[in-house]
Amino acid sequence: MKNIKLVVLDMAGTTVDEDNVVYKTVQKVINDKGFNVSLDEVLAHGAGKEKHQAITDVLKACTDATDIDTIADEAFANFKPTLKFTYMQLKVKTFPGVKEMMENLRNNGVYVVLNTGYDRKTASSLLLKLGWETGRDIDGLVTADDVSNGRPQPDMIYKAMNICGITEPQEVLKAGDSTIDIEEGKNANCGLTIGVLTGAQNETQLKTATPDYILPSLATLNEVLKA
Repeated sequence: MKNIKLVVLDMAGTTVDEDNVVYKTVQKVINDKGFNVSLDEVLAHGAGKEKHQAITDVLKACTDATDIDTIADEAFANFKPTLKFTYMQLKVKTFPGVKEMMENLRNNGVYVVLNTGYDRKTASSLLLKLGWETGRDIDGLVTADDVSNGRPQPDMIYKAMNICGITEPQEVLKAGDSTIDIEEGKNANCGLTIGVLTGAQNETQLKTATPDYILPSLATLNEVLKA
C-alpha cells in the first residue's frame, strides 16, 4: 500500500450527510427560472463543482436555454439566500463511523483536510453545525473561494498539500462521492483516489472515472490503508 500522509476528503455526501440539500437548492433555483430539471440531472452534471459552474453546466446539458450566462447569473444570485434559509432549519450530521475514521488517521500521523465546491461561508456553516474545528477535528479546510480553478483542476488539493507541508502528490489520497472528485485527484497525481457511495453518484457513474477503490462509505477507509 502507498505511503499516504494526507487524506483530502470531499464534504457533502462524503463526510457530511446533509441529504443533498445543496443540489436540491441548485435544482430549485434553476427550475424557478422556468425549467424542469430533475435532481438526478443536477447530480449527474453538477456534483462536486463550484455552484455557479454547476448551475451553468446543468443548464447547458439539460435545457434548451439560449442565454445561459444570464440565466445562470440570476439563478446563482438566488442560490445563496435560498440555501441560507434552508440551512437554518437543517440538521447536519456525519455518516456513521466517519468521525472515528478521521480520528484514527490523525492519531496515526495522517493529515485530514476537507475540500469542497462550496464557498467558505457555506462550508464553515456546515462545520459549525457539526461542531468540528480546524486544528482539533481536521487539519484544514479548502473551499472554492480559496483557489483560482475549481474541480476537476487540482488547485484545491495543491492548497491542502501546502497547508500540511506535503510536497509529493503520491503521498495524498483523495476521496469523494462524485466523478469530478476522482478526476480532481487524478489531475493532482494523487497516490490513491477513492469513490464513496454515500452521496451524489452511484457505482456505475463513479466507475467511469476509474478510482482505485469504491467504498460503501468512508467508514472503511482505514481498512484500505492497512491493506
